[in-house]
Amino acid sequence: MLKILYQIFRTGIVTEKLTPAEEATVTIAGANLEKEVERRFKRSIAIRLVDSGSCNGCEVEINAINNPIYNCERFGLSFTASPRFADMLLVTGPVSRNMELALKRTYEAMPSPKLVVAVGDCGYNGGIFGCSYASLGGVGKLLPVDAYIHGCPPSPSQVLNGILKAIKKI
Repeated sequence: MLKILYQIFRTGIVTEKLTPAEEATVTIAGANLEKEVERRFKRSIAIRLVDSGSCNGCEVEINAINNPIYNCERFGLSFTASPRFADMLLVTGPVSRNMELALKRTYEAMPSPKLVVAVGDCGYNGGIFGCSYASLGGVGKLLPVDAYIHGCPPSPSQVLNGILKAIKKI
């Protein structure tokens, strides 16, 4: 244990800083998000993330918005494990046949108003997985989608802007 702690202290912080352009994009998106979340949801919005069959590239980027660099909590975004507390459903990947029923039940368990955001090209139209015996394709074939976030995978700032786009639709 002491060996691991020594290595952590010796290594220090290794995260990279955002480029000035990315920092500006995140700051603008964050300020707009904070204002809209405060106005429409009275402080915070709970998001339920569902991976419906993706390669996990989008999940890595979504996890990045929780790290200290992006820190989505400061904008009023929080992730929840239960769809019963969720205001928004963030879906990644094409809808696999095995996840079809689970995704539908998750959506039905959410209270109104229900927001659905499809993340990545796979969430939009199936991406590289397309439609097949194992995949329905995009999320829009199963659920009503409020916003699509394009990219393979989309950057964290694109994810924040996509969430903002969905919130503005209310």
